[in-house]
Amino acid sequence: MADVARTDFADRAALVTGGSRGLGLLVAEELARRGCRVAVCARDGAELAFAERRLGRLTSRRAALECDLSVPGAGRAVAAEAAERLGRPLDLLVNNAGVIQVGPLAALGEEDFRASWDVMLAAPVELVLAVLPGMRERGTGSLVNIASIGGPVPAPHLLPYVTAKAALAAFSRGLRVELAGSGVQVTTVVPGLMRTGSHRAARLSGRAPLEYAWFGTAASTPLLSMDAGRAARRIVRAAERGRPELVLTPAAKLAVRLQGVAPASFGALLGAAGRLLPGPGRVAEHDLPGAAAAGRTGRLVPRLTALGDRAGRENNEPGPQAG
Repeated sequence: MADVARTDFADRAALVTGGSRGLGLLVAEELARRGCRVAVCARDGAELAFAERRLGRLTSRRAALECDLSVPGAGRAVAAEAAERLGRPLDLLVNNAGVIQVGPLAALGEEDFRASWDVMLAAPVELVLAVLPGMRERGTGSLVNIASIGGPVPAPHLLPYVTAKAALAAFSRGLRVELAGSGVQVTTVVPGLMRTGSHRAARLSGRAPLEYAWFGTAASTPLLSMDAGRAARRIVRAAERGRPELVLTPAAKLAVRLQGVAPASFGALLGAAGRLLPGPGRVAEHDLPGAAAAGRTGRLVPRLTALGDRAGRENNEPGPQAG
């Protein structure tokens, strides 16, 4: 499907969920550079204050809204508040908010899946249904859903995340079909690992320091991960052009192709990789913040995660805590 004519985001109103740090903050800044009125929402008030100061360097037409998208009804409320604060109906919605839970299935519970589902599927559905009637009435609008390579590719030790992101990708692709000819564009973003510092905010279960070590290293290694600022620019360009789908990082593109042409062999390879990752341990930890686990990893891991840690400091991710 060919891209449509480029959309000018100048003076349009956008809401970026999970926009107080990491990729969401960088996408919000990129939109502000294009003259967009930008609202960001997140749960942490201090992080939102930081984000609003950052956005204030680029635009006076911004809003930072505190909300917990896992609560039913919060999405509708924050969409209405964003439109009111920005002075016009929302023209662009970026569903970016998420939670990353890392650990073996044996260390996870049903509540972990529900947490992922609530934030990364139920909330985007609620937000889309809140803004869509106005967009359809006006005959224009853009919906951007940040899925993950964890959707098409079942990455080990990330099952709640993989499950929710796969469902979000399916919802996003289905939306594009449903909205064909309406003037509302839908872009599904399928990123691989990005150097945002998000490993610090991950929730770790099992042997938490070991889970932090492998995940933080992978998310910080240039050959495996992508610079988050570059990713944000590409996401905004894709939304401007109405691209149906954007897969980010060469590793993610390769993984999608392998999954498509040789699912059994690739699945066996992923299974073998999973068996090399840490087991749950005798007494599994549960839902430990990455920033807390960072202080229990020894001297080597901080060197391996240095690029990701630097990105985290730049992009408002939580810093390491004493273990």
